[in-house]
Amino acid sequence: MAILQCSGLSKLYGSKKALFNVNLNLEHGRIIGLLGPNGSGKSTFLKICNGLLTPSEGTVLINGMMPGIRTKEIVSYLPEQTYLNDWMKVSDILGFFKDFYADFNIGKAGDMLHSLNINPNDRLKTLSKGTKEKVQLILVMAREAKLYLLDEPIGGVDPAARDYILNTIIKNYNQEATVVISTHLIADIERVLDDVVFLRNGEVVLTSTVDDIRENKGVSVDALFREVFKC
Repeated sequence: MAILQCSGLSKLYGSKKALFNVNLNLEHGRIIGLLGPNGSGKSTFLKICNGLLTPSEGTVLINGMMPGIRTKEIVSYLPEQTYLNDWMKVSDILGFFKDFYADFNIGKAGDMLHSLNINPNDRLKTLSKGTKEKVQLILVMAREAKLYLLDEPIGGVDPAARDYILNTIIKNYNQEATVVISTHLIADIERVLDDVVFLRNGEVVLTSTVDDIRENKGVSVDALFREVFKC
């Protein structure tokens, strides 16, 4: 069984189609790029999969279940916006996650903080925007989840920090789990991807493995993305 299945998934806001007739099967043990320009429906898709939005039509199944309380036990979600409270210390937030999520590995979280040179005794209000986003990513990746949904994890940091973040993702996810990474920064992320899904105006215009793109089309994912979206 695929970890994530979509059938005829649509999300409408009045007459505007944020998603339209999305059909996908995402397999276990893959790193998948959900790729498209801003406004293509990536965040809407991830919010529906995390149970934060309700589809207008169609279905989503996470490990055979509709998004809800049970799927939150196996899905680790990184939203595009920072949601952490500034008055808290980093160590306080780790403790909160440890109490809230049974699969939260606080030892792994501490190792990631150390590797990214983040002091657990610092309060969030003293940290830069990029460092706050790293803390949020650490919280997500320290869970032993089956499905990681990451919305623009490298969008708000400088290029030098992107490699750190991608390496953090690669080294710390469960190898049998699936990671979905939403981004429009294809060149930065291509090296870590197994599969790609291209979204345009809420519709899937391409699904492929990265190897098939390189072998059959003879181009990189970034080059194909620029061709499809005329970037």
